[in-house]
Amino acid sequence: MAEVVIVRDEEEAGELAASAIADLLRARADAVLGLATGSTPLSTYRALARRIDAEGIAVAGVRGFALDEYVGLPAGHPEGYRQVITREVVEPLGLTPELIRVPNGDPATIRTAAEAYEAAIDAAGGVDLQVLGIGRTGHIGFNEPGSSLASRTRVKTLTEQTRIDNARFFDSIEDVPMHCITQGIGTILRARHLVLLAFGEAKAEAIAAAVEGPVSASQPGSAIQLHPHATVIVDEAAASRLEHAGYYRHAWANKPDWQGI
Repeated sequence: MAEVVIVRDEEEAGELAASAIADLLRARADAVLGLATGSTPLSTYRALARRIDAEGIAVAGVRGFALDEYVGLPAGHPEGYRQVITREVVEPLGLTPELIRVPNGDPATIRTAAEAYEAAIDAAGGVDLQVLGIGRTGHIGFNEPGSSLASRTRVKTLTEQTRIDNARFFDSIEDVPMHCITQGIGTILRARHLVLLAFGEAKAEAIAAAVEGPVSASQPGSAIQLHPHATVIVDEAAASRLEHAGYYRHAWANKPDWQGI
């Protein structure tokens, strides 16, 4: 099962996740990070930027792969994930832009974009640590309910709920693309360590299904139960529907420090 860590708030979660990433970067100068977008991982990226600066961690050789991208947004669109990753991750952390990949959502090359992205991940030796959020529909990446647990990078149609949730980043829901290109669940599961973060009551049902529910394509997040090294970091509100929350707190309180997450 996944390790579940219940914390006070997003800032504590960010510090914990950043600590694990910093340990990886100190151990491997060319580490490969899987990068999520959205509001959930921002506290992690902020905390990691502080650690890199304070501890002088070398990051010039760090490589990264974004989880997903919208299909059809013009190049340079501020909500395209290439731009989001640049301003929220690459620039604050001081990463080398050329080493950070984002799926290509250009309709002109979309038929071959998924295969090319999979090949790039394989050529890099796979992802060492994948940062994840989870949507209210239970999606990880843009793998909506019904996605194959063995799926690879491909084009998906977004649910209306996901488009509604993401409309806050656009002028209106009509501006939210209908399609995306996303790493598949099978692709995500190949990463060596998964760190899934979730905050707020709105994510409580999805977290309970992902951690304690049956493994099912109807709940894409539940695929993390199949992973040998998955860490779920949630605040009290997101943990509010977990049946075994007491045990998770007990296990974390008594975990040897040397094990990390």
